Formats: sequence, structure tokens, C-alpha cells
Amino acid sequence: MKNTGQLPLFKDFDGYSPKYHFFKNSLFGQIHDCIPWDELVACLPEERSGRGAPSWFGGKGMFALMFLKSYLNVSDRQLLERFNTDWSLQYFCGKVLAENQQIKDMTILTRVRSYLERHCEWEKLQEVLINHWKRDVNNSHVLLMDATCYESYIRYPTDVKLLWECCEWVFEKQLFRLCGSLGVKRPRSKYREQKISQSAYIKKRKKTFKETLKRRNALVYLLGKGIGQLQDMLNRHQGGDLELKDFARLAVIKKVHQQQEFLLTHPPSALKDRIVSLHKPYLRPIVRGKENKPVEFGAKAHILQVDGLSFIDKLDFNAFNECTRLKLSVAKHKRFFGPAKQLGADRIYATNDNRRFCTANKIFTCFPKKGPKELSKSEKVLSSEISKQRATVMEGVFGTNKNFYGLGKIKVKGEKREKLMIFFGIMTANSVKIAKRRAEKQLPTDQKAA
Repeated sequence: MKNTGQLPLFKDFDGYSPKYHFFKNSLFGQIHDCIPWDELVACLPEERSGRGAPSWFGGKGMFALMFLKSYLNVSDRQLLERFNTDWSLQYFCGKVLAENQQIKDMTILTRVRSYLERHCEWEKLQEVLINHWKRDVNNSHVLLMDATCYESYIRYPTDVKLLWECCEWVFEKQLFRLCGSLGVKRPRSKYREQKISQSAYIKKRKKTFKETLKRRNALVYLLGKGIGQLQDMLNRHQGGDLELKDFARLAVIKKVHQQQEFLLTHPPSALKDRIVSLHKPYLRPIVRGKENKPVEFGAKAHILQVDGLSFIDKLDFNAFNECTRLKLSVAKHKRFFGPAKQLGADRIYATNDNRRFCTANKIFTCFPKKGPKELSKSEKVLSSEISKQRATVMEGVFGTNKNFYGLGKIKVKGEKREKLMIFFGIMTANSVKIAKRRAEKQLPTDQKAA
């Protein structure tokens, strides 16, 4: 149903019904009650009238849609189709459709993400949620930390794929199109011949290093020639009909050409801020050193865990050494939960500097013992338990978030949008844990024992 401006697309639910009673006693309702909606909405500016997602759903509705998308782990279209037919989702968002109303605009979630991207930061939202949830934390003196990578949804990048994608954009999508619209003769190039060679290269099941190097040399030369011809045409015709996003893409392609030209004569380790995707130029290769996946492409996150709840310490698309975050993480934990007395982390954190810091602050760690003095029997048991919790509970949370809360492959485009999706996925998992804990506290003693 189209919003004409005379009647609202949604009606606010204000009242009692049996359905609402069932909703409040379901897991959906319990998750809804453990999220501080008013404090989250206060992080946004005042809503504006007119078209757009803010005036359709309101602040609470926008945040609720993001939590629902992570909880249900579905696409935008599937979420809106279910919203039209599921009254529990409508209650969760605080907006109930009339019997003859439905949402037909499937771009609402895109506009919601765009609005949240412009007007709020995930750090501020996380602070609101921590302050609201910390009363549900029991063992606040135990701090666990580890790093993981949340991958982006891209095909596995290679230099040949990236170069050919840039050549296609420069020649077919821009240069040839501009020549046709302006009535200008196409400049001479070897694009057709290289297209045939590229097709033959792709069809080969096995490519030797010599063949790959030959393709890279040819494509670097072709791309450089195409960039020069396109730039010359834009200068002569005052930019043609290119939009701002096209000029931004051209700037990325120029940087790709410079980097690929540099890689022909230098090792990859000598290149910083290497672009691996034309559509997501902010991505960087994150070397993880795993057997089945030595390199991942996405955002690296340093995660802190307190009593099973996970929070983001640092989220960046550039690789960083997580062991340098220990002191800052302890300070952040002290700010929200009080001083940490026990700390669990893997061996990469066990540097001499971190050991001295933990000793000075009387923090017991699970780091391997150094020196002749051995741990007592009770200290060995405690160290083993902390290490077990980090290896099982924390690693298990990583897998759960990636498999069930939409963090396996981040499909949205944009640096801030990907970070927001990661944030909402982690916070949705936390809200489910909080809801289940509160529900268990309300159960009678005999049901808890059963």
C-alpha cells in the first residue's frame, strides 16, 4: 500500500489483546523487553517529516528491524515479506499493520541502514547497551579476549580478476558508452584481442605462473592505456555525463593500476593498503594463518567477553596486532564493570610487557608460566579453567554468531554499514542470552532443577 501522506502506513499499537499477551511471554517478547529502546533512540537526531525510512518506522522501528534481521538471519526481502504476515514482528517493531495494509517497498531496509550510517556510531550504541545489561552480569571480574575476522561477501580476489574487472569498467561501461553518446570515434586499443585472451585464460583449468604473469603484464598495460584515453575524453568534454560515484570509482581504478604496476617488480609484502575488491575498496587481506583459510577478507574484530556477553573493543578493516590491545581492554573493562581480577587470552597476548602490566595490577592470567617458580595446585586449576572458558565459550560464540546471526558473510556494501551489521549481529546474540537468563530466573525452583 502506497503512503499518500493523508493516512499513515502504520498504526501505533496501543492497547491489550490476547496476541499481545502471547507475544510478551514468548522469546521474541523477552528479547524486546531486554533492549533499551528509548536510550537507543536518543542517540539519533530528531525525526524529520517527509519520505524516507525515519518517518515510516520511527527510531525504535529502525533499530528493531536491524535486530530482527540479525536474529532471523534472512535477506531484506524475506524480512519484509515476513513482517507483512507475522504479527509478532510487528509487535516487536511497535508498529502494527491494518488488515488491508502491507509494505510493498522492498528498499526500506537499505534506507534504514543509510540513515543509521549517517547519524549514529556503533561505539555509542554499544555503550548504551553495556550500561543497560551490566546488571545482568555476574562474574564481572573475569575478562576474556580474542580476535576474529568477519568476512565480506566477495569472490576470492586475484590480480588478474581485479585488473580485468577494472578494464571492463573503463572500456565497456564508460569509454565506449561515452563515444556512442557523444558521437565520437572510439580510440584505438587492443581491448577486443585482450578480451579473447582473457576468455581463453579463464577457461584453462590450470594456470602456470608464467601464464599468469603474462596476463598481468598485458592487463596492466591495457588498463593504463584505457585510463589515459578516458581521462583525455573527460577533459575534452568537461566530465561527460559521469556522476560523483563514477569519478570515485575511477579514482579507485587509478590506485589499483598504480598498485598492480608496483607489484610487477616488488613483493606483495612491500605494498601497504592493497585493494583487493573494486566494489569494496576498503577491504584488506587479513592474514590469519589457519590451515584451511590462511587469508581472510573482511573486518578484524577484537572481542571482549564478560560472563558470556561479547563486546567489541576494536573493529577495523586493516590488520592489527591484538596483543597490543590488552592494556586498553582492561581499562575499558574497568570503566564499565570494575577492575578485572582474572584474564583469559591465548599465547599471542603473553608478551613481557603484558605480563608486567598484569602483575602490577594483580590480574591472574592463564598465560604459560615463566621462571623457576611453579604455580600452586589451586592456581593450576584456576588457570586451566580460565583457558578452557576462553577456548570453548568464546570460540563457540564466534561460531554461533557467524552461523546463526548473519555474520558468516557480510553482504552489505560500505565500510560503516558492514561495521553496523557486525555490531547488530553481536548485540542480537547478547540480547538472546540476556532474555533467556531473565526467563530462567523467573522459573519456579522445581522447573529449574528439571
